[in-house]
Amino acid sequence: MEALTRNVWQGLSEQDKQEWMRRIELQLPEGMKYEGLQTFERYGQRTQTGAFTHDEQRFVFVPGDQVTLGWEKWHNGMDEETSEELHETVSEYGVQNVDSFLASQMSPVREVNIGPMLVECETISLGWIEVTEEEAFAQEYEDFPKALAEFKESGLNEYELHLVFKLIQDRGEVRILWFNEGIELEDIVREETADGFSLLTEDEWEYVYGGGCRTLFPWGDSFDYTMRLRHLGKPERPVQSEQASVNTETDGENHHLYDLELSNFFGVQFAGDPYKYELTLGADGEVMPKGGDGGALICGGTGPLLSFLPSASVFFRDVNVDDLDWEDLMDALYYRRVIRLADMKLDGE
Repeated sequence: MEALTRNVWQGLSEQDKQEWMRRIELQLPEGMKYEGLQTFERYGQRTQTGAFTHDEQRFVFVPGDQVTLGWEKWHNGMDEETSEELHETVSEYGVQNVDSFLASQMSPVREVNIGPMLVECETISLGWIEVTEEEAFAQEYEDFPKALAEFKESGLNEYELHLVFKLIQDRGEVRILWFNEGIELEDIVREETADGFSLLTEDEWEYVYGGGCRTLFPWGDSFDYTMRLRHLGKPERPVQSEQASVNTETDGENHHLYDLELSNFFGVQFAGDPYKYELTLGADGEVMPKGGDGGALICGGTGPLLSFLPSASVFFRDVNVDDLDWEDLMDALYYRRVIRLADMKLDGE
């Protein structure tokens, strides 16, 4: 498996990379297909990797690495704009030592060995289930037919009736998602395991997101104020009521609206939304949330830097994780599937 570590992989020829991907394809769950090599570049990092599909869902090969994760001190330091916002914001909460405050929120520094794996590019919603139009009408929700008809004529990109249904324009088609109550986390893990998949561990999540970056964000220690950010982006999303929200922005062929949602250097997309949690597996196999704080900081008016800090790769966990009620958070919970390759016996090794 040495060829599947990051440093060695980057130096392989395209022919060798293709051969490795075809070996891997032979060991994968039924229906999973190798589609070819793709190159992704972002935050100053570049990866040529293998792309796979399974039931129309995209996966990419992520090479393994021995890497340092976590954050405890500045690498390059903040620029003036970032420093000014950070000090001004935390001072309102009585914080005097900014560095100590940040370090207390970050994932602990440690050395880890990450094995090679196939990682699903996008997350799967735990609470929202995609249904056909016929299945949606069968729900017999009286407001749905009118909402669907109006949405098709509206030109809007997205419409949501809180904890009932979502309508999303996608390449000229309307996708319908219905809120699914009563699903258990343990059932999801058990079902995916039976199908040959698993969830990312916390270590894997931090590696896939940041690639072992030693800075506060994957792009550096300073915040990028030119980014379009969900909930803070412009133009702002018009809100029709307390229960219904719409989104009119599009992003060309990519169909992703904000900078933090775009594919990273591995070809993996993250929510970039502090209201959402991505579920990972902790050291003891327990489910752990990453990538958000339920919107606690953004609701507190802390500004873009601290509001989106929980979405950073080096942020540890929501400080209230032990008090979280998973049932109440079902609409904000997401996960992605992974296939670990380290234990596979590949022909030709």
